[in-house]
Amino acid sequence: MIDHLLAQCTVTDLDRAERWYRDLFERGPDARPMSGLLEWHLGHGFGLQVWSEPERAGGSTVVLGESELDAAATRLTAGGFVHDGPQPGGGARILQLTDPDGNRVVLFGA
Repeated sequence: MIDHLLAQCTVTDLDRAERWYRDLFERGPDARPMSGLLEWHLGHGFGLQVWSEPERAGGSTVVLGESELDAAATRLTAGGFVHDGPQPGGGARILQLTDPDGNRVVLFGA
């Protein structure tokens, strides 16, 4: 039985990516399981890995639920994140972000 999920974004520069994801999640990574890999544990049984793999960087998409989408948009704008604000999408509202390598990070909520 599968009981955990770790989404993954591939990046070219792990230090730059760590700063970006640290600002997104408002905290540093929870684990560094091996060289070139960072993990954020976002809830029981799920999280995000950020992996240094330059030849594959920039093609990832992750979708994360956000309970306070408007507040997140305001906080991210204040932190220098570029986005178009919450938009309708997929039966909810979404906030689309792009990390420095071009990976898409979509926050969704009411």
